[in-house]
Parts: sequence; C-alpha cells; structure tokens
Amino acid sequence: MITNVSLVTVYCKDQDEARDFYVDVLGFVTRTDVTLDGYRWLTVGLPDRPELEITLMKPGPPLDEEGADFHRRQLDKGQAGGLGLAVDDCRKTYEELTAKGVTFLQEPAERPYGVEAVMRDNQGNWLVLVEPRRFSPGDFA
Repeated sequence: MITNVSLVTVYCKDQDEARDFYVDVLGFVTRTDVTLDGYRWLTVGLPDRPELEITLMKPGPPLDEEGADFHRRQLDKGQAGGLGLAVDDCRKTYEELTAKGVTFLQEPAERPYGVEAVMRDNQGNWLVLVEPRRFSPGDFA
C-alpha cells in the first residue's frame, strides 16, 4: 500500500544554481549529490522532513530529446510547473524572500483555502506559498 509521496522532480537547467537557491534562499538541505556514468542525481529536502526529497533534474534521459527540449523551453519562458510549499505565515515569508531577491508573480492574497503567494525559483519554475486554513467546498461558491 502507498503510504506517502517520497520523491518529486523539479526540472532545472543548472543543477548547482538550483541547489544554491533551494538551500541558501529557501532553507532546504542537500540530501544526495552523486554522479554515476555522467548522470548527476541531486536531491534536496526540508531539514525536518526526511520523508520527502526533491530531485533537481536537468531535462534529459529518460526523456527523449523532444521531451527534454520542451522542459528546457518551459524553464526559459518561466512557465514550468513547480511545487506548493506550506508556510506558517505567508506574508512574513514573502517579506523575507523578497529581501533575498526572490521574484514574486503574486503578492500574498486571501483565498478560501488560506493566504497564497506565487514566486519563481531561479530556474523558471513556479512555486506557490500557502498559509493553509480550514475550508469547505462552500467557501468557493
């Protein structure tokens, strides 16, 4: 039986720059950084959440060239998908990350499910910060 999500992939064009952003700016830690036969396996995660790792992966195998090129173009356009990140205080986190030079596409805003802000990492991925609150489907009507 599946018990948890343990690994997600975020594509990047420069693994070192991506690692530095996630570690130095967002506060993640490097979990794995190994190279085998020319392939680099680089993962980061939150210090107190060992059950989840984020693979910072350059578009390439096992993708074919067309798939890899699609991901590179999406990163170049700043339209790549990314992650939803839970935060205790969205407005405070927004201020802290803005001071570190993070690009935000949307300032913190009230939503039925909490306070949300949308940012971009240094590779072109969108990251959503959410300060969650309890909600019901009727909150969206």
